Amino acid sequence: MIVPGAELKIYIATRPVDFRCGHDGLAAKVQETLGLDPFSGAAFVFRSKRADRIKILVWDRTGLVLVHKRLEGCKSVSPKIANGVMRISPAMLAALFEGLDWRLVRPEEARRPQVAA
Repeated sequence: MIVPGAELKIYIATRPVDFRCGHDGLAAKVQETLGLDPFSGAAFVFRSKRADRIKILVWDRTGLVLVHKRLEGCKSVSPKIANGVMRISPAMLAALFEGLDWRLVRPEEARRPQVAA
C-alpha cells in the first residue's frame, strides 16, 4: 500500500510518456531516462500527452505497484516540458492526483522547538 508520508520521495517526470507502458516499461524509463532506481521505494509519477491521465509507480518491498488514474472533466497541470525529473512533496502529489494545480501547494516548514514544553 502506498502511504505518502513525509519520508516518501516523490519524483515527477517532466516529459509525457507512452501510456501503453506497464510496470516493466515504466521501471526501465525510471532507470534509463531519469537515472534513478525504480526499486528505491520512491514514487515516480508520469503523465500522458493529453494530460488527462497519470500513472504512479512504486516499489513496496514485495513488488511494483502501478496506479493509473484517468481524470474526468479536467487535466493535470504538468511541469514545463524538459528532459529530466523534479521532486514534489506528498501534498503536491495529493493535489495532482485530484486534478488540482499542484504548483500552488506550498507546504510550510514546521519550526523546530527550542525547548521541550
